[in-house]
Amino acid sequence: MDYRTLSGYLLETFGTKVYKLSLVTGCTCPNRAGTAGTGGCTFCSAGGSGEFAAPLLPVSEQIRVAKQRVNRKFPRNIVPENRRYIAYFQSYTNTYGDPEVLLDMFQDAISFPEIAALSIGTRPDCLDEPVLSMLSSLNRQKPVWVELGLQTIHEKTAAAVNRGYSLNVFEQSYRRLKEQGLTVIVHLILGFPQETREDMLDSVRYLAALNPAPDGVKLQQLQILRGTALAEEYAADPFPLMTLEEYADLITDCLRLLPKETVVHRITGDGPKRLLVAPLWCADKKRVLNTLYRKIRDAV
Repeated sequence: MDYRTLSGYLLETFGTKVYKLSLVTGCTCPNRAGTAGTGGCTFCSAGGSGEFAAPLLPVSEQIRVAKQRVNRKFPRNIVPENRRYIAYFQSYTNTYGDPEVLLDMFQDAISFPEIAALSIGTRPDCLDEPVLSMLSSLNRQKPVWVELGLQTIHEKTAAAVNRGYSLNVFEQSYRRLKEQGLTVIVHLILGFPQETREDMLDSVRYLAALNPAPDGVKLQQLQILRGTALAEEYAADPFPLMTLEEYADLITDCLRLLPKETVVHRITGDGPKRLLVAPLWCADKKRVLNTLYRKIRDAV
């Protein structure tokens, strides 16, 4: 089965291997701060999905620390001066703050010549006009990717996990981002206990039907992490989780549904092992990837 991989897209776009530098803005989230709710999404860890990010330091220092972490991944024939990176602000909601302060941070990041693009993780309900204007201005300097945590199209699930915004909010923000010419990557989580297999595929079908299509999609299995509300729910009343084989079968069906032009940035997630409660197969990343690639290769 053919699908557009992130590694292929990066090589095609930038002419070389590119690695992400996980950075932080220091922002929190509206459904942690009380604007949209309290407690955050039930599946989200205390680190806001940014456990592997650099510490909160000046952006230049964050980049230096993050580069030290990823430089060993580069092939030896790519010398340091030719290495390229994506400045990835991942954890929490990175447009939930003062646009002028955020602009300074993002501007600092893209000022480094080795930074090929800027990727910003956020929520659809944190993209007002000043923020859109900021993102648009940055995009005229270097490519800006906006990563939206949709997770599911189903309102019953969104309510259960305390997402804090409706699908209509996502649709409006998605349209406005695309109108600004920004690259949009949408996150989905597969395996919520409120959803059937068809429910999960319906979320993928919804993304596939968007016009224009998403530039990118991230797919990952539901992970139950220590310290989350979801972990408390699971401990009180354990619910069934997909096996690795079931997840691999589901991923192949998801890939069949996505438009060929959509880049698949991720087909699995690997949160910190020290926090993982279930499913335990997630901890063996090599086995997970080998199983997924085998299923995809053998799919017709």
